[in-house]
Amino acid sequence: MSTALRRQATMLAVGLALAAIPRSGVHAALPALQGPQAVSDSAYGCLICHADKRRAFRMGVHSERGIRCHDCHGGDPRVFETATAHRGRFVGTPTKRGTVTMCSTCHADPNQMRQYGLAADQLAEFRTSRHGELLLGRGNDDAPTCTDCHDAHLILPPEDARSNVHPTNIPATCGACHQAAELMAEYDLPTDQLRRYRAGAHGIAVFEEQNYAAPTCIGCHGSHAALPPQVTEIAHVCGDCHVLLARSLYEGAHGPPALSGAFPGCLGCHSNHGTERVRDENVAESCLACHEAGSQMAALGQELEDRILHARSELDAAAAAINEMVGSGRDVADERFRLRAARSAFRQIAHVQHSLAVGELDDLGRQVRTETERIRATAEQWAEHRWERKLWLAPIWFLTLAGVALAWFKWRELGG
Repeated sequence: MSTALRRQATMLAVGLALAAIPRSGVHAALPALQGPQAVSDSAYGCLICHADKRRAFRMGVHSERGIRCHDCHGGDPRVFETATAHRGRFVGTPTKRGTVTMCSTCHADPNQMRQYGLAADQLAEFRTSRHGELLLGRGNDDAPTCTDCHDAHLILPPEDARSNVHPTNIPATCGACHQAAELMAEYDLPTDQLRRYRAGAHGIAVFEEQNYAAPTCIGCHGSHAALPPQVTEIAHVCGDCHVLLARSLYEGAHGPPALSGAFPGCLGCHSNHGTERVRDENVAESCLACHEAGSQMAALGQELEDRILHARSELDAAAAAINEMVGSGRDVADERFRLRAARSAFRQIAHVQHSLAVGELDDLGRQVRTETERIRATAEQWAEHRWERKLWLAPIWFLTLAGVALAWFKWRELGG
């Protein structure tokens, strides 16, 4: 039997079943279509042909709020024939621009969105984005529309791990287009962002440490207003999370050129998607990317590196001293507390170095040295104490061995 004949047979069977229902029962069910509660599938004509969309839609948030097929697509769900069901304001599969208009009917209305605690400015933001400019301004269908990121029927909240916009899924959602080499080649865009992000500090925090406060793509580029930060905006974008680092940058010599656009801010030393941390032993080398070897600023970079490495070596020595005391059975609770204080001061060095303030680094280095020297002094005292105990034990061992020897000789004598 052909598809058309099967569909006609199905609609005939449904029509006969409805004819057997008392007229009052049918009319009692119709007003429910307008209410917030979901109606019985058997009284909803859309599902005769579109049953494949039923399960996905029912799992989404729109179904929970009483939204039905005809609220987006129009038509008449009370009838069971295709021609009559598609009469009036009917939208089948909308175009990409039509999807934006359809979704914004509700999502750009503050009166409808406030009850759910949702923003109503997504359409305005989308228009300012690169995606919106291409789609709405130039009619370029390469740009994504709402359903490319949120799906059409299975729309889940961002906190749901199955959602396309959950933090662990956002990089893949963006990568669906931004990893497509042929598509990105038309716009002269790279396709390695996702790979670099996963290997970087932010990607490790999200995927390996499950730290969902770490930024994904939208944390730096925005979601609906997706745009790459301009040179003068980079420090502000990074400063949303790295507040102390940004403050130090603004206070130092790099601050004015970063704000004017002469210096790329954080990207002067770190990459954007890779977000790798500059190793302590590479601080001076990173300065040479902009400053000539032998220059005053290159020398300043070397000074910063020397102070950082010296403080780190003192921390390592203090940690080793604590381990030695633990191995010899000494309680090191106080020493561990001092080591935490020293490490706290060392972490502040990472903030202050962005201001290039050598004097502040020296002060923090002294704080590290104060705590680590006390730890090492305690370890040395404990080592001397242990050596003194060993010296006191020497006569005891001598007398013990002498007594054993005398007893053995006496035993030999008695035996003889």
